[in-house]
Amino acid sequence: MTLDLSIFNPKARSLIGLDISSSSVKMVELGSDGRGAYRVERYAIETLPRDVVSDGNIVNLEAAAESVRRAWKKLATSTRQVAIALPASHVITKKIIVAAGQREEDLEVLVESEANQYIPFPLEEVNLDFQVVGPAPSSPDEIEVLIAASRKEKVEDRVAVAESAGLKPVVLDVESYAVLSAFDLVQKHLPDGGKGQIVALVDVGANVMNLTVLRNGQQVYAGEQAFGGNQLTQDIARLFSMSFEEAEGEKRRNTLPERYESELQRPFIEALALELSRALQFFFTSTQFNQINHIVLAGGCAVIPGVDEAVAGRTQINTIIANPFIGMLLSERVREKSLQADASSLMVACGLALRRFDE
Repeated sequence: MTLDLSIFNPKARSLIGLDISSSSVKMVELGSDGRGAYRVERYAIETLPRDVVSDGNIVNLEAAAESVRRAWKKLATSTRQVAIALPASHVITKKIIVAAGQREEDLEVLVESEANQYIPFPLEEVNLDFQVVGPAPSSPDEIEVLIAASRKEKVEDRVAVAESAGLKPVVLDVESYAVLSAFDLVQKHLPDGGKGQIVALVDVGANVMNLTVLRNGQQVYAGEQAFGGNQLTQDIARLFSMSFEEAEGEKRRNTLPERYESELQRPFIEALALELSRALQFFFTSTQFNQINHIVLAGGCAVIPGVDEAVAGRTQINTIIANPFIGMLLSERVREKSLQADASSLMVACGLALRRFDE
């Protein structure tokens, strides 16, 4: 089982986290001060033309590569090595329990035979990788192994986009894992570091709202709903007779006419808060949990002014905007105010950039 791209092992000196979402390309490069603190070296966001990426699939490789190239130019870096990620919907993951103390080659054989049982397509059509998670909870003589598999064409599309933009992909991750890596940095700033607390991480992107509920950093629930910022962009385009791209740009720059706030922005925020409270109700009725201590909002929609107050008001739960960069040093190229405004939409890119520091 040879993989050009290992899902779990970067071994890269300097590395850019490259997140290709449905609405934009985001890049983050992190460094270290040598004493264990991270430094934000640079970051860039480049809007993608509409329908270049749909349902996590790259529909137009050339247009995607062009946006990646522009984002990389904005970064003004010499680093070409990138960590990329696949949407969770493109990856099958499974944890298995095996006897401890096995050689790498024997583990590979075991993983392949396990994978054969639950992957619905031939193994030659997939990229397969595994990582030892640690001792099995049930027995000291066993270990827990995480297997990840994805269709080769899904991987190849993302690799092709990065390579067409002149970059070299060296790490392949899963978006949901990258978000959780960045979330670890956010959680540190919750009361008691979030210990023993139940936290709802809500990522509201262009088309989908993802709800991940965590307890002590471990996922206890995940769900998604079709709701996102593209709805607001479409409303802006309609009301002010703009193209979708123009509307998206004006929305990001906050340069829309005054009536935008009362006629579109406020109703959208209320709809988001309502949608989220419904998602939480579903979580309560379908699990044994009956409370949430904190809501952490991430994704492009989290940057809309007032969204945290609206969510807190409707749910009566402490709500914060995700910022994985709190406490990090900033290079002179990074403007603190801009980074603060963009931070919640950079969770995947930040999580990918962190792969540089993997043991």
